[in-house]
Amino acid sequence: MDLRIPTSTQEVTDTTKQAASWFDTHWQSWLAGGLRIVFIVVLAMVLRTVVNKLITQLIARMARSHEHREESRLGGLLANHGVVNPERRQQRSEAIGSVLRSVASFSILGTAALMALSALGVNLAPLLASAGVAGVAIGFGARNLVTDFLSGVFMIMEDQYGVGDEVDTGVATGTVLEVGLRVTKLRGANGEIWYIRNGEVKRIANMSQGWATASVDVQVGYKEDLQRVEDLILETAESLAKESPYDELVWAPVSILGVESVAADSVMVRVEARTAPGKASVVSRALRQRLKSAFDLAGIKVKEEATAVAAGVAIAEPSPPSALSDPTSPRYRAAEPIPLPKPPTDDLTIAKP
Repeated sequence: MDLRIPTSTQEVTDTTKQAASWFDTHWQSWLAGGLRIVFIVVLAMVLRTVVNKLITQLIARMARSHEHREESRLGGLLANHGVVNPERRQQRSEAIGSVLRSVASFSILGTAALMALSALGVNLAPLLASAGVAGVAIGFGARNLVTDFLSGVFMIMEDQYGVGDEVDTGVATGTVLEVGLRVTKLRGANGEIWYIRNGEVKRIANMSQGWATASVDVQVGYKEDLQRVEDLILETAESLAKESPYDELVWAPVSILGVESVAADSVMVRVEARTAPGKASVVSRALRQRLKSAFDLAGIKVKEEATAVAAGVAIAEPSPPSALSDPTSPRYRAAEPIPLPKPPTDDLTIAKP
C-alpha cells in the first residue's frame, strides 16, 4: 500500500478514487459485521435478563416457608425443618441467588464478547489456545481456591452454620462473625478472631441449631433417700422452668436419668433438660444454684461425714518414729551445727609482776 502524500492534482484524484472504490467494496461487510455485533450484544443482554429473572423466581420458590412447601418442591433444597427460621432461609436464598446470577452473567457476557471479536474478523484460535493453557495453569495453582469456593457454596446452601452461631470446626471454636464463599470468620472464647478457609473444614458441630441439652450432676450423701432427693429435684426444676426468663429457655420438662456413680460417701444423680440452643450453660448454672438452696432448706447432705469411733472423737494415727529424735543416732549428729573455729592465740605470754 502506497502511503506517500500526493503532491499533484492527478495523484490526489487517483487516491480519492482508490479510497472510494475500497469503501464501496468493504462497506457492506462493515455494515453486516456491525449489525451482527449489535445483534449479539442485544441477544446477550436479553438472555442475561431472562436468566436472572428465572434465577430470582427459582430462589423465591426455594425460600418459601414450610407451610407452602406443598406448592414448592424446590423448597427441599433449603429445607432444614425445625432448625432454620425464615430470616435465615431468606439470607441463604439471597446468597445463592447472587452466586448464580454472577456465574450466569460471566458465562453469557464472556461468550458474547468472543462472538463479537469473531464478527470483527479477529482470529480466536491463538486467543483460545492461550486461554486454555492459562486456564490449566491457573487451575493447578488455584485448586485450593476452587475447593474453598465450592465448599462455601454448599455450606450456605445446606445452612451448616450462619452468623451468630456457636460452632466447632475442628480447628477452632467460637461465634460465627461472617460467612464468605472462601473464608469463615469466627470470634473465639478469648476474643481472638479466626479466619478459616472453607475447604479446610472437615466437620462442623453447630451448637446453635435445634436445641441443646443442659446436663447437671447432683451429688448427695450415701445415706440420703434417693426418692426424696429426686422429688425435690423435680420440684425445684419445675419451679425454675415457670420463672422468667427460664420459661422461654427450658423447652422440655427436666428428666432424671438416674444414678450416675456411687462412692463410699456420696451418690451422683444425673439430671438433664432440653433448652434453647446455646443456653444450656445458663440453665445448668441456674439449676445448680436452686438445687443448692433447696438442699440446704431440706437438710440434704451432699457428702457423708467421716465415721467416728465410740466416743465420737477420731483417733489420730501415730506418726512413725523419727531418727532425729535420738541424740545418739548418726543422723542426729549429722544434723548438728558445725562449730565455729577458735580464735588464734599469741605465742608470747606476758608474765605477771
